[in-house]
Amino acid sequence: MVHDPQRSDGAREGQAQASGDRVAKALARAGVASRRDVERLIEAGRVALNGQVLTTPAVKVEPGDILTVDGAVVSDAEPARLFRYHKPVGLVTTHKDPQGRPTVFDALPKALPRLISVGRLDLNSEGLLLLTNDGGLARALESPTGGLMRRYRVRARGRTTQARLDGLMAGVTVEGVRYGPIEATLDKAKEGLQGANLWLTVGLSEGKNREVRRVLESIGLKVNRLIRLAYGPLALGTLLPGEIEEVGPRVLREQFAEHIAPASLPKGDRPAFGKAATIAGVRATGARREAAGEGTAAPAKPAAPKKVYKAGWAKAKPPKPGGMRTPKKSKPAMKRSAGPSPRARGEDG
Repeated sequence: MVHDPQRSDGAREGQAQASGDRVAKALARAGVASRRDVERLIEAGRVALNGQVLTTPAVKVEPGDILTVDGAVVSDAEPARLFRYHKPVGLVTTHKDPQGRPTVFDALPKALPRLISVGRLDLNSEGLLLLTNDGGLARALESPTGGLMRRYRVRARGRTTQARLDGLMAGVTVEGVRYGPIEATLDKAKEGLQGANLWLTVGLSEGKNREVRRVLESIGLKVNRLIRLAYGPLALGTLLPGEIEEVGPRVLREQFAEHIAPASLPKGDRPAFGKAATIAGVRATGARREAAGEGTAAPAKPAAPKKVYKAGWAKAKPPKPGGMRTPKKSKPAMKRSAGPSPRARGEDG
């Protein structure tokens, strides 16, 4: 490793702060690219350490080392940040999709740093997805050993009983894959012509690929909607589909300090990024109420029909301010002749 003797050992502005980290991790932590993409940059001869072009990613970065990519100095790594995102249906949780489908990261605001997901939600699932710029934090939150409970609101087609759902607490093996204990509560069942439509609340701490769907299918339930409501101490709350909001630094320090390197712990109390909608045309409030467990919103009352008048009818004039109508002018009395009245003349009145 080459060092610049004209520099002091202390870290300066614009220098990597990843003591003992491999160069790929240091650049990924600084938000340059993913580790795999950094390795490609190194192969292309675009990364240098202290002025020497790197040919291998098996190099560690020490305090005071200067990393450059295409000649530009890499700035200091940001403190750990965590975001709550309401993933809508139809987005893939990946940075690049071979099939060209829209991804979560394509939909995020451009002002955000490079983020990675904590676990995944598949294409047809929705709800809370955690995003972070810290790979170590992401791995710690994903790990089953951490015991973080994921809670879901599930709609499924089929029939079951609470006793059968309680049996999932012992774990189940589906197609050779062993799944751990799952808490499942039958909240609502509605019988229809094609069977029962059920609403369930499901909790688990493993988070294997399509775990909720596969486990419920093993007991005869076909999931047709899945909404993640909470991940550990963080909840979906009032986020609408497509909205993202940063978790405050104080919450990170209080809840996840053991999973973050001391040098990466955020300071302050307020997040740098507020709430933003990332997808135009987010769902209506009824979908949010259903995701929160309040069921389907009642349909809006139709507007009162406009009164139609028959041809030739005059429309009633609205009263003037004050609630009183202007009295009509009385017609002047007709002058009577001096002769006898009609009655006196024997005529009908």
